[in-house]
Amino acid sequence: MPKRSGVVADPRALGASPEGDIVPRSPSRRNFIRGSLAFAGGALAAGGAMVAGTGVARAAALSIPPSNQSMGRPIPQEMYGMPSKYEAHVFRERSSVFKNRQNFSDWSMTPLQHQTGIITPNGLNFERHHAGTPDIDPATHRLVIHGMVKQPLVFTMEDITRYPSVSKFYFLECSGNTLTDWTKAASPTVQQSHGLLSCTQWTGIPVSWLLDEAGVLPGAKWVLFEGADGSAHTRSIPIEKVLDDCLLVYGQGGEMLRPEQGYPLRLFIPGWEGNVSVKWLRRIKVGDQPWHFRSETARYTDPMPGGKWRQFSFVMECKSVITNPSGGMKLKGPGLYEIVGFAWSGRGKITAVDVTVDGGRNWHQAQLEEPIFDKCLTRFRFRWKWDGAPAVIASRAVDSTGYVQPTVEQIGKVRALTGFVQHHNGIFPWAINSAGEVKNAVA
Repeated sequence: MPKRSGVVADPRALGASPEGDIVPRSPSRRNFIRGSLAFAGGALAAGGAMVAGTGVARAAALSIPPSNQSMGRPIPQEMYGMPSKYEAHVFRERSSVFKNRQNFSDWSMTPLQHQTGIITPNGLNFERHHAGTPDIDPATHRLVIHGMVKQPLVFTMEDITRYPSVSKFYFLECSGNTLTDWTKAASPTVQQSHGLLSCTQWTGIPVSWLLDEAGVLPGAKWVLFEGADGSAHTRSIPIEKVLDDCLLVYGQGGEMLRPEQGYPLRLFIPGWEGNVSVKWLRRIKVGDQPWHFRSETARYTDPMPGGKWRQFSFVMECKSVITNPSGGMKLKGPGLYEIVGFAWSGRGKITAVDVTVDGGRNWHQAQLEEPIFDKCLTRFRFRWKWDGAPAVIASRAVDSTGYVQPTVEQIGKVRALTGFVQHHNGIFPWAINSAGEVKNAVA
């Protein structure tokens, strides 16, 4: 397990470094604002650039905008609420690295740089499909349970939604997230490098409830889950995990699932790679061994030293990334900034996040923002006084098992980083030049 070193745990010890780039952490955002305003005044007096995100206090008359002088739009009779037209730049996008003209087996990515909290809006949750998005009528959809059970069962959606529901907050991450950026800077933005990630509230019922009704026979060790899409995407899951915390979900973010997220029913496996959370679920089969489907042999396996490949790399390990500032952004001059990002782990809660502003030579503890849930995105922030010199920033997370997010070099000591390599949870750097431009610093 990677060791966590170079961390200043006591915020009182985070005094200004010789370069003056670190600002002591404080629970009070009021102090941060006061400091920013004070710095802005000094910078302007010296003819310098104003701090990003701050203005200059001036006693001036507040003009009356046009919106104060006329009526707004009335509420329509029927409407599904949409974001402001001024937020039209916030949308999912396809990969700029991999090109697929068919658009059937492909993905779209969450704009993490614009996500303000841990919950991803339903319309921005990333997509991953193997044969496009089917249009399934919930009135005719059926879920079958068979195999090593006492009584095979068939459920309608009405049957399933009559059970008492549970709602849980979890992240969902594709195992291919960040696979384009192991040893070279291929992705220009955090949406392109880490956008196969989202987090929301999932609503449904535990899989164990239906398996209990069917009656699992002795000797059962694995469970098959099959989707109703054109690829009939299917995965084998150990029965211990299925009975522990797996859900059959039909709700997401306070509404029914979107078609691209598996409407009307999907499997959800907390903390594990996204492809095992089979969408458009139609069949569950209980058995005594894995089925070794294409998605468990030719795909979703990890290259290992010696030419071998590892199957069933289910867990998404502890990971983090800075989302602001990140690739494609530009700092507006020297001054106080708040470095913000997300951390998550498929094994539990996030317990700490460290941030470096000097390429990993020194690490400083960031502040975690509540709420902090199991297997859920956790937001972190760190106050930084940028002096205008080139810098390399990055984050590393620690989870409740004590696991420390590793470097790519550390991962390379136990896995073969050649070919189509998934499960990238390495530390990810951003470089900031003297002009304030932020770029991918993977090398």
